[in-house]
Amino acid sequence: MNSTDIYRIEAGDFPLLLGRSTHKPEFIYARGTLPPPTSPESDASKTPVGIAMVGTRRPGNNARELCKRLVFSLKGTHAIVISGLAQGIDSLCHEAALEAGIPTIAVLAQGLGTRIEGSRGDLAKRILDAGGALVSQFEPDVVAYKSNFPARNRIIAGLSRATVIVQSKKKGGALLTAEFARKDSRELFAVPGDFDSEVASGANDLLDRGIAKPIFRPESLCTALGLPKSGGISFEELSLAGCNLSDDTKKFFLKVNGFRKTFSELQSESSLDVNQLLTILTELEMAGLAYTEDNFNFHFNGAT
Repeated sequence: MNSTDIYRIEAGDFPLLLGRSTHKPEFIYARGTLPPPTSPESDASKTPVGIAMVGTRRPGNNARELCKRLVFSLKGTHAIVISGLAQGIDSLCHEAALEAGIPTIAVLAQGLGTRIEGSRGDLAKRILDAGGALVSQFEPDVVAYKSNFPARNRIIAGLSRATVIVQSKKKGGALLTAEFARKDSRELFAVPGDFDSEVASGANDLLDRGIAKPIFRPESLCTALGLPKSGGISFEELSLAGCNLSDDTKKFFLKVNGFRKTFSELQSESSLDVNQLLTILTELEMAGLAYTEDNFNFHFNGAT
């Protein structure tokens, strides 16, 4: 089978978490390569993880950089970026995944045998050429209708362990995807934005109501998701993404990367005073290279 072939998948063989969704269809169609179903017995350190990244078709000026930094934080994990191939945030996330070498799946609101117009068609081809996949609930000859989009959004959420609302207006398909994720008890995150920004109003509303967890810094997405890294991005890549670490912080991180340490252990092993250590830990947390849930144990896994 090559990437141009359309094949049908029954519910028992749905990829990732779709088979465990309360909104799953009876079957789906696909082109390209899909991961296997995720079972409760799967090894979390080796199992592909679907991460939905969705948003408005008319994003803000910084959207491309924002999407790139979010997606690049997933490098070195088993994440698969899932979105809807729409103009705007969806396409930017697919493009960032291709650039980062991360697998990506596009879920469509039309049959896979119909023409995908313009730049979206070019992007769909690039996804298939890179070993990703296109998915649809609809028969191959069904064209896109407005009424088809909720079904697409259900599948996006159903495939994914977590959904990230990158930028969204107060109403839109991204918020519908968020609602489906919430009903499936999947994790929901949102990127906060300016209080008077229209493209941030949807994400801000989810955060204000306590429905979503915030991603204050794009590089911290991987840490927030709790995804183990098999490698890690380089300090050079972090710098290109706008994250510049001090020399002392880099030296400290190279000693603790991949470990979990208590604050006392970090003090005794580094000979740093409390203020110096707190400054370095804050810098690493802001870069998404360290996290703590109790301010006692610190986890380090990231750049190399």
